[in-house]
Amino acid sequence: MLAVRNALRYIPKEHHALLSQEFAEELSTFGHIYAFRFMPNFDLFAPPVSEIGAKCEKASAIILMILNNLDKRVAQFPQELVTYGGNGQVFSNWIQFRLVLRYLYSMTDHQTLVLYSGHPLGLFPSTPDSPRMTVTNGMMIPSYSTKELYDKYFALGVTQYGQMTAGSFCYIGPQGIVHGTTITVLNAGRRMGLDSLAGKVFVTAGLGGMSGAQPKAAKIAGCIGVIAEISETALLKRHQQGWLDVYSRDLEEIVRWIKEYREKKEEISIGYLGNVVDLWERLAEEPECLVELGSDQTSLHNPFLGGFYPAGLTFDESNEMMTSDPAKFKILVQKSLIRQINAIDKIAAKGMYFWDYGNAFLLECHRAGANLLREDAQDDKSFRYPSYMQDIMGDIFSMGFGPFRWVCTSGKADDLRLTDQTACRIIDELKESNVPDYVKQQYLDNKKWIEEAEKNELVVGSQARILYSDRAGRVALAAAFNDLVKTGRVSAPIVISRDHHDVSGTDSPFRETSNVYDGSAFTADMAVQNCIGDSFRGATWVALHNGGGVGWGDVINGGFGLVLDGSLDAARRAEGMLNWDVPNGVARRSWSGNSKAQEAIRRAQQQVDGMTVTLPVEADEEILRTLKF
Repeated sequence: MLAVRNALRYIPKEHHALLSQEFAEELSTFGHIYAFRFMPNFDLFAPPVSEIGAKCEKASAIILMILNNLDKRVAQFPQELVTYGGNGQVFSNWIQFRLVLRYLYSMTDHQTLVLYSGHPLGLFPSTPDSPRMTVTNGMMIPSYSTKELYDKYFALGVTQYGQMTAGSFCYIGPQGIVHGTTITVLNAGRRMGLDSLAGKVFVTAGLGGMSGAQPKAAKIAGCIGVIAEISETALLKRHQQGWLDVYSRDLEEIVRWIKEYREKKEEISIGYLGNVVDLWERLAEEPECLVELGSDQTSLHNPFLGGFYPAGLTFDESNEMMTSDPAKFKILVQKSLIRQINAIDKIAAKGMYFWDYGNAFLLECHRAGANLLREDAQDDKSFRYPSYMQDIMGDIFSMGFGPFRWVCTSGKADDLRLTDQTACRIIDELKESNVPDYVKQQYLDNKKWIEEAEKNELVVGSQARILYSDRAGRVALAAAFNDLVKTGRVSAPIVISRDHHDVSGTDSPFRETSNVYDGSAFTADMAVQNCIGDSFRGATWVALHNGGGVGWGDVINGGFGLVLDGSLDAARRAEGMLNWDVPNGVARRSWSGNSKAQEAIRRAQQQVDGMTVTLPVEADEEILRTLKF
């Protein structure tokens, strides 16, 4: 009753009799009111910004980004306003979509649009220096930020799970996770002492909105990627896209392919159409270790509502049981997780390097009853297997590198190509600067990425690019891009943004901040301060979310968008904001004791006027050992 009443608030009273029944049926069928009647009857996509025609150019750019998030080539479930991750909402219902676009079309540079979990609160007076839009998704009173209560409040239409770039309108398709996964796999290989991944096998799961990047990333990294996916639709989408080379339902054929390509030392992406538990158990039966690298990208932030499918049930059987008998379904999921981690343990004992990809895999295995804590664990997150943040990405973030991205709003591939060339030039200049060798290695990895980006055909939807970059790189890129717009070499404004999964954007003790060891990993000051700081330093829009990555109640994260229109004002905004957006997280990681972050923040202080950071003094371990309590 309350959910229907809430949805009717958007509707003139004379239509309540008709729509109340319609909304009640949606609620009964889907557990949520999406207001499908108001879904456009044509495909959504990001047109050139010049064709949008809002009163305010920055609002036109925001509209472009929203439409891209709902492009059926980009979004996972566009009809339900889900961009990726199974439940990463753009809006809660289609009425909100229409109302937000109406506000954006009419607003001026003296107004700010405020969104509460998809709901447009309205336009409020502000100044041209203020953000044109502020977004919050899933902000809850802490005691009520539980997964069980999420289902209730989402059904009521009063909150939503925006994932990361779904609810902040900054998703650029799977390209972003392709780059991140490529870097992760390359660096995982380096941890094993491998300079080349030729003939090495990477086994994982998931071919959905984000995880679908894995086969492409495996090939770019030069290895044999083996990816399990239970949804035939998701698997075929990646196969038809050209990102998945071959697939089979037959585990024996999968094993034959693995052995063949190991011997030939050729890269290939192999899909297993079936349950990931069965794949791991079959590989564990082999006397030799066929797998060097292992991970998992199932949507375990949402384990019992489609994020993970238990062994022994078909895809359709699981979808039916998760609603008809959720208690039994939960038991089957947890039993399957224990089987999966047991098989992984057997292969890891033979030499495989396994890591948690930040999707709460180890956390949910632990919650299911698996014995995963290290013998010396002092908390409930010190697992035997590392998070990829702890072993790989944590140091990369501590250096200040993270997933910077930009969108050419002209929609022209030629404009994107010119920005790629500009990025290559800037990286060449940066790698010759006075930085440590480990920083130069990041520049080299990312130059290779940007040089090959067009060849790898990564654009899906808007003309966008991702590049892992540090503070100095982002500031230089933004200045150069703004100049391209100013001089007309690029024909329309460029939107710069980043993933929330970044240096400063996310507080998440089981992922982004899992390598923060001073006890502050469970605090969220960094992400909240980051959003606040971006808002008054020049961002065109900002977003702050509960959830994203490992799930609701376990993460606070935020992001931004900034329109580079070629003006001096845009140049000023970008420099000021980027000199906060990255150093904030580097300073926090420095304070926690990370030596790479300490080097990076000292270097930043020398290069940025007005930056003075509190640096830690290391305690004397000898003195600490003498203390008695």
